[in-house]
Amino acid sequence: MHVDLLTLYLLLIGTLFASSGMTLWEHQSHPRRSRELRVLAAGYATLATGCAAAVFRHDLPAPWGSALSNLVILTGYLLVLHGAALLNGRRCPAGSLALLLLMALTWAVGGARWESTVWAYVSAVAIAVASGMTSREFLRSDDFKAFQSRRIAVAVTAIHALFYAFRALVLPWLVTRYGMGLLPTIGAITMYEGVLYSVILPMTVLKMIREETHGQLLHESQTDYLTRLGNRRWFFEEGMRVLGEGHESGSVSLLALDLDHFKKLNDRYGHKTGDEVLKSFADVARNVVGREAVLARIGGEEFAVLLPRHDERRAREVGEAIVRGFAQTVSHRVDGVDIQATVSIGLAHSGDAGQSLAELLAAADEALYRAKSLGGNRLESAQNAARLRVVR
Repeated sequence: MHVDLLTLYLLLIGTLFASSGMTLWEHQSHPRRSRELRVLAAGYATLATGCAAAVFRHDLPAPWGSALSNLVILTGYLLVLHGAALLNGRRCPAGSLALLLLMALTWAVGGARWESTVWAYVSAVAIAVASGMTSREFLRSDDFKAFQSRRIAVAVTAIHALFYAFRALVLPWLVTRYGMGLLPTIGAITMYEGVLYSVILPMTVLKMIREETHGQLLHESQTDYLTRLGNRRWFFEEGMRVLGEGHESGSVSLLALDLDHFKKLNDRYGHKTGDEVLKSFADVARNVVGREAVLARIGGEEFAVLLPRHDERRAREVGEAIVRGFAQTVSHRVDGVDIQATVSIGLAHSGDAGQSLAELLAAADEALYRAKSLGGNRLESAQNAARLRVVR
């Protein structure tokens, strides 16, 4: 079925306006990315306006119709570039403005004499540069690195850039060799490719942002609101995964931690001070255990740390560093009085307490109770607790 060039133009304009409307609608559901989505929506709408102007460019005195529509189209591409840069936490207004001014200067200098050449070839260089820079921004985006949709966005914008680079660099040679009759065919291919671009890129970017929002919601559901550590649910999910890997990669140790006399501290100084103490402890523990550890708040003043590839000696060093560091920390100040608290820790090792997470935590809890009974502010191991039972 043959589709004329005007129909393709109208289809391209319609898809761009539809993409703009959907993107603008989505910004309400993603407040963290609201600005980026509004810029992208403006970019799609500007592209659609430029394409609509291109349909009627011959109704204006040459070369102003072609120049105006081309500059509007280029502005749309630069807005899309700016939106992609904002998603990446960057800005690129200076480069975008320079490219737009250079294109405007090209039209002012050569448009009257070489209107068709500037329209068909030179303007394609600017579009190729803008699309290539957009692809680079998507490629550099760390926030979306794990998403398949990001790779699609990189590919779509890169292909678009390569297509316009072909128009700018290879098409003149082809026209010289095969004649001007090739231009209508290339024009139709350009419209088909533009329609695909106007559909796939906006849908892909929306998919990226939805995946990001879903990941953030999942993270919040697994995070303790006060300390920003993992919560109990996350600890058991992640702990079972780590413990399963521990069978192959080496030993695993678990620390059960409980702040000493926390209820008395809350009763005397108030819950606000208690919250500050909890946050202070979380900071100390986070700094000591390292990024590989599974650290979570599993109760009111109860915490747990799973330490992959830690034998009992290394785990004891980590636990004792937490005990010392927290005991030396001024967590809060009330009426000029420094509030200091201590922590008791129970240590269990996978070689001593079985292989399930429940068994490991139960053994660490038993060692924790012994540390509490000995006055707190100390670490006791499950192995020592087991020896004590045997003696008794």
